[in-house]
Amino acid sequence: MKRICQFLIFTVVSTSVMLAQRPMTVAELSGFIKSSVENRLDDKSIADTLKKIKLTEKLEPRKVNELMSLGAGVRTSAALRELATSSENLPPPAAPAPAPVKPKPLTLTEPDSVEREKILDAVRDYALTYTQNLPNFICNQVIRRQVDSTGTGEHYRSDDKIQEQLTYYEHKEKYKVIALNGNMVENKDPMKMGGAMSFGEFGSMMDGIFEPSTAAEFEWTRLAKWDGVIMNVFSYRVSQERSNYTITSEGERSIISGYHGLVYARQDNNSVARITLECDTIPASYPVQDVKLDLRYGTVKISDRAFILPTQLETRSRDGRMLALNTAEFALYRKYQTESEIKFETDDNDDKKDEKKPPAPVVKKQP
Repeated sequence: MKRICQFLIFTVVSTSVMLAQRPMTVAELSGFIKSSVENRLDDKSIADTLKKIKLTEKLEPRKVNELMSLGAGVRTSAALRELATSSENLPPPAAPAPAPVKPKPLTLTEPDSVEREKILDAVRDYALTYTQNLPNFICNQVIRRQVDSTGTGEHYRSDDKIQEQLTYYEHKEKYKVIALNGNMVENKDPMKMGGAMSFGEFGSMMDGIFEPSTAAEFEWTRLAKWDGVIMNVFSYRVSQERSNYTITSEGERSIISGYHGLVYARQDNNSVARITLECDTIPASYPVQDVKLDLRYGTVKISDRAFILPTQLETRSRDGRMLALNTAEFALYRKYQTESEIKFETDDNDDKKDEKKPPAPVVKKQP
């Protein structure tokens, strides 16, 4: 069987397990039902989770009908009706926030050289302080993995679908696999799933590009309209000597690769909306080749506050003729709430490590 590389790029979901036995608003319930139906979770698993949820607001009958119309199963529908009955005496949900004021139209006038440097400085400041402004949260990641054994890129076939829970707490990430191909699983280590996996998109990638010690070379390339918004697009390149990007293939030595790509920054507020990356100094004799990614950000609400967080990630790699393509979606962001502290496994020398260096990508062969 052809080898499929498993690699960990700079570092990158939710589960009914974490939703159980915790207060939930009607809006959060709606998001959970929609996500579960879209990802075809088992009807019994969804219903069992709903039975453990404690609503903080009244679930009105019209809302129950709306959620059932999304495609809820028989057991899920029955559980929703029970929630509506048990929440009859609770206050109704708050009125939705007013629509945001549309920003003034931006122009496509290209900035001069002085203005380009100012824009780049503003984007750099945003990137280097990005993680400092993130709250503790939990979100969903659904990864759809495909492979192409022909090596042409024209015959991808579905390999599997993985649902992970990502907990972001005190600027650290913790991953937990909770479903594989729609079936709930327990005690699955994400690092032992085989195939291509990715972790750590929440800030480490931007740090690795903009951190002064990386000495990345930037160049303003153009104005572009992407996702309906005008962007300043910068190209960048990180040399192998300055790179922290490590690739490790099982049974092979580790290598460090330089990389290059594009950064898309909004013209109105200089926030980063998209990053592409491509390794460019992998030795030709190394089994893992053509490592690329495309990370996209969007505005999400956590506890009625807006944050810019990853929403989509596409990763690609090649091992011999075998091509691997992963598409990941992040959704159902919500505030992290617990009475106990999350503990992360760390090395004894963690205090001596540079926290701004992105974690090393790992590449392994799939059995």
